[in-house]
Amino acid sequence: MENKIAISVDAVSKVYKLYNKPSDRLIDGLGLSRKRRYQEHRALDRLSFTIHEGETVGIIGVNGSGKSTILKIITGVLTPTDGKITVNGRISALLELGAGFNSEYTGIENIYMNGAMLGFSDEEINQRLPEILRFADIGEFVNQPVKTYSSGMFVRLAFAVAINIDPEILIVDEALSVGDVFFQAKCFHKFEEFKKKGKTILFVSHDLSSISKYCDRVIVLNQGKKMDEGKPKEMVDLYKRLLVHQEGEPPAGGEDTRGGLWKDSIEVNPNLLEYGEKQAEIIDFAVSDENGTLTNTIEKGKFCTFRIKIRFSQDLQEPIAAFTIKDMKGTEITGTNTMYEKIEIPAKAGTTVEVDFTQKMDLQGGSYLISFGCTGYLEGDFHVFHRLYDACSVTVVSSKDTVGFYDMNSRVFVKKI
Repeated sequence: MENKIAISVDAVSKVYKLYNKPSDRLIDGLGLSRKRRYQEHRALDRLSFTIHEGETVGIIGVNGSGKSTILKIITGVLTPTDGKITVNGRISALLELGAGFNSEYTGIENIYMNGAMLGFSDEEINQRLPEILRFADIGEFVNQPVKTYSSGMFVRLAFAVAINIDPEILIVDEALSVGDVFFQAKCFHKFEEFKKKGKTILFVSHDLSSISKYCDRVIVLNQGKKMDEGKPKEMVDLYKRLLVHQEGEPPAGGEDTRGGLWKDSIEVNPNLLEYGEKQAEIIDFAVSDENGTLTNTIEKGKFCTFRIKIRFSQDLQEPIAAFTIKDMKGTEITGTNTMYEKIEIPAKAGTTVEVDFTQKMDLQGGSYLISFGCTGYLEGDFHVFHRLYDACSVTVVSSKDTVGFYDMNSRVFVKKI
């Protein structure tokens, strides 16, 4: 028997009026002109979906697709322009950082204020207070005004309140990305506890690893519309194509054949650092998945390729092409080059070569920075021909992480003796 519906979204639209100047807004508000002085922005366009009790559902989509807007409508922060929302059960929501908290109040005062807004008496909050404080783990700061909190402390307290008022439906919008890795692990452990208790969880996240690992179902939004919904892996693959404007199926054979520069099909760092003498110049670069699709997202355990295209302005002897991977803190994790791999590159003036580094992706789930380079020797001296630092990022999507940077891919056997 199918579980009852916890949330129903029926043909919901949200339209904003965009004015060129404040006076147009005033004239329109007072009804002083028959001429329309605004443009309409349709944040949501007849969006419909249902979520059943006990489901953990993720919503993903590129920026501006309407993810946060629909969560705010479900929680009552915004009202829809058209359509109907039905919610069956008590909601606890953790939306953008700071929502529902008064920065002048202490942490304790905000706990009681939030509890009162959700219909709890002081006595009921008293019963839950020890668990809230234990989960938040911010010590004596709980007695200080929240305006003095770091963003990490703020989200710890907000999440502790949200999950300890016994909600039937928990809604989270990206807030967990602020906490440290240990706090995030504790939060997702709580998610699993909620699932076992039959609670409903709806959350928006750019963390595709968490989406893949914890969601029963994923909804993909694009330009305010539901593009598709289904199993996490299939929806993450669709999202990856959206990121590079490849909404259809990959080309036959997998290779990207649309022409133009590779880097135009991925997200490139607009502030990348480049330098070099340019005897050899990196004129293009990209990352591709096992199907040859250009993307910034790679599934853990699958093969991927780091690609660079180098143009030579003079003859060079044994130039070295390289790539490195760093974590988001700037720590170099790994990398290789054609010298280490004992690969020779033909380098004649006026020619261009493509160098592909293909390997299995065994890094843990998360985001990483990719740098490319071409170096070599001229008359015995080392020269940097061209380097691109932090040229692009790669997100590794994982459903199972281990300790450290790499997965050792251990095979585990348990034998009763």
